[in-house]
Amino acid sequence: MEDNVRAGRCVVAVDGPSGSGKSTVSRRLAAGIGARYLDTGAMYRAITWAVLRSGVDLTDAEAVAKVAQEVDLRIGTDPQGYGVTADGVSVDAEIRGPEVTQAVSAVAAVPAVRALLVARQQEMIANAGRIVVEGRDIGAVVAPDADLKVYLTASEAARAARRSAEDATDAVVTAADLARRDHLDSTRKTSPLQQASDAVVLDTTELGIDEVVQRLHALLTERGVA
Repeated sequence: MEDNVRAGRCVVAVDGPSGSGKSTVSRRLAAGIGARYLDTGAMYRAITWAVLRSGVDLTDAEAVAKVAQEVDLRIGTDPQGYGVTADGVSVDAEIRGPEVTQAVSAVAAVPAVRALLVARQQEMIANAGRIVVEGRDIGAVVAPDADLKVYLTASEAARAARRSAEDATDAVVTAADLARRDHLDSTRKTSPLQQASDAVVLDTTELGIDEVVQRLHALLTERGVA
């Protein structure tokens, strides 16, 4: 990151469903305010990659948790170029593939996996000072004392169009997959996808990335932590 990182603690929690713009918005906001960036979804995806590679049954919660505990997971926090490794293997491309995407909600629903990664995430947040964290349970569970909690949303059609454009997949198929993941993530017993009661809700359906980032930066400025 640049040397002129601003001083002072600042934690921004960005939650929302897939395709709402969380990743792009979070990275740009972090770079703009001189903060670190943490993609918690990438952590769950990396664990899922390790679980799939191990060959254990996804429905065997104990076996899945054991893989999660044993894998050497490392993730960068530079918004301008972070990387994810599992057991020393760079998995940036692999964790975005269809196999991991299909399985990640099941792995993320295992309570022991969530407990392990939430503790890791909270440690990273505490050590970062200034950080923008994105995921599905950040404002409510991971960083309940965040300086700003944001819940990004968008219409199902907009989210499917964005994700299909990113992945070069059929919009109808993508919409069905997003609906499946939304249901699994919002109905799991442990840390479901949810909007924190004090989160600022922002519908990005008709908004460009720059406009969303500007609005969030304005909110941080109002709170004196930008």
